[in-house]
Amino acid sequence: MQTAELTIRNPSGLHARPAALFVRAAAQYASKISVENLDRGSPPVDAKSVLLVLTAGVQRGHRIRLTAEGPDEVAAIAGLRELVESGLGEAIDGTDQAPPGTSEGRPADEPTTPAGA
Repeated sequence: MQTAELTIRNPSGLHARPAALFVRAAAQYASKISVENLDRGSPPVDAKSVLLVLTAGVQRGHRIRLTAEGPDEVAAIAGLRELVESGLGEAIDGTDQAPPGTSEGRPADEPTTPAGA
């Protein structure tokens, strides 16, 4: 079993788009992965479920614990750590620009015009 404790630094925390990005990344691994909001004292939730991740109520500045157990647990923790530390697709403290691979905080493959425009 591998664990990591991280601080969420992006403005939205694990809400909406960042949560979906996090869950998609977690789903790429065969290991069982959980995320726990250490600041709320809530129980660990399945990191592969967007609904459960949203219920953890992780906001900017909150500390989380990631736990992975399985055949690719080391890679899972490393990959998710990198994603969280890079801001989950959003600009983070001390930066004026969105992380690489994004455009103004949007994933690079997301359209910049509203749907139906």
